[in-house]
Amino acid sequence: MRSWTPAFSPLRRRIQVVRRARVTALAAGSGLALVGEFDRREGWSDWAGCRSTAEWVAWRCALSPRAAREHVRVARALPDLPLIRDAFEAGRLSYAKARVLTRVADRDSEADLLELARHATAAQLERMLRAFRRVSSAEAQAAHESRYLTWHWDEDGSLCLRARLPAEEGALLLAALEESRDALVRERDGSDGGPAGPGAGNGPAGPRPDPDRQREHPLPTHADALCSLAETALARGPTARAGPDRHQLTVDVDLDCLARDGEGAVHVRDGPALAPETARRLGCDASLVPIVTSGGEALSVGRRTRSIPPHIRRALESRDRGCRFPGCESRRWVDAHHIRHWAMGGETSLENLILLCRHHHRLLHEGGYSVRRRTASELEFRRPDGRPIPVSPQLPAAAGEAAPSQAGPLMAGTGERMDLAACVDAVFAATGGG
Repeated sequence: MRSWTPAFSPLRRRIQVVRRARVTALAAGSGLALVGEFDRREGWSDWAGCRSTAEWVAWRCALSPRAAREHVRVARALPDLPLIRDAFEAGRLSYAKARVLTRVADRDSEADLLELARHATAAQLERMLRAFRRVSSAEAQAAHESRYLTWHWDEDGSLCLRARLPAEEGALLLAALEESRDALVRERDGSDGGPAGPGAGNGPAGPRPDPDRQREHPLPTHADALCSLAETALARGPTARAGPDRHQLTVDVDLDCLARDGEGAVHVRDGPALAPETARRLGCDASLVPIVTSGGEALSVGRRTRSIPPHIRRALESRDRGCRFPGCESRRWVDAHHIRHWAMGGETSLENLILLCRHHHRLLHEGGYSVRRRTASELEFRRPDGRPIPVSPQLPAAAGEAAPSQAGPLMAGTGERMDLAACVDAVFAATGGG
């Protein structure tokens, strides 16, 4: 058993990491303030060869041009957002959160958006504001007209691709790549169905992966999937799917939004926003999957089977949107887990199911962890020794090691599962778009 020396305490190091994050946020806030002042005074103009603040920052601060342009954009937006600027410069708001907030906030909405940032993690805030972004029909048409795909041969003979696609076509391409990769994984593992991906076929009830086989036959990559798509197209020709299966992508949209003539918020599942007219076009020849969210019958097949029927799986994915284990943001390669095991009398119902990533699914079976449902929307996870796992743990203060006095508590997010639709509604209300 490994013993920890007095010089290294896991708890002490965790406290130090969190406090360093606060110091980093404080430094980022003051640094962006300097960038903004430098930009307003055009300090770059005295340097031969520089044409903008972003170009100078990329050169002198060792940033990529894209990162430098984003730093300058945020620095220019902050003077008009005093609440966000003050929280950022005081070290309470991280750069990752300030960056996404400045894309949509104004003087009237920044207080409400800052409150959302207090409870959301940086990843959750990015997702909700990306889904919120309103897209008009004109913007959707412009995105279609500006799409492109270019390529060139690199010096070593490799083909380099660069593409720009509208949101719905980009999501369709990603769905095709995922399906192609899943098929290659099933072919590698010699299976004819079931879930694919890392650990496919090797769940809690299945055999363990063979390390030698994984070294000899590594998991297919998206590059392999793209080549497989090309081979399939050459073998069968470019055949378009017809009927409701033509578009294999999920779009979250309120039916009321589709029925209205005005603009609204619809988006690709866990992706960017779409114009309502784009959703109407996709809906002209696509299958609709109704998801009961309230006031309806519970989706269940009782104890007749432990396998998850497709309609329940779709409802489960719509509700959970990814792994439910505290602090986990995984939304791909997730399994449906029976809270009360099927063999113990648990039903294959939406109420008795949650999504877990492969790692946390294994912890709940072989690792001795447990989960129970406290309320219709709240879960309680426990460690093998019975201690509950907090959604967002608070670390105690370390004696003799205080953070800078001007750096208040960092808005790290409380870590609860995010209801994306409700969060987007909150952003609409805050910005006057509801």
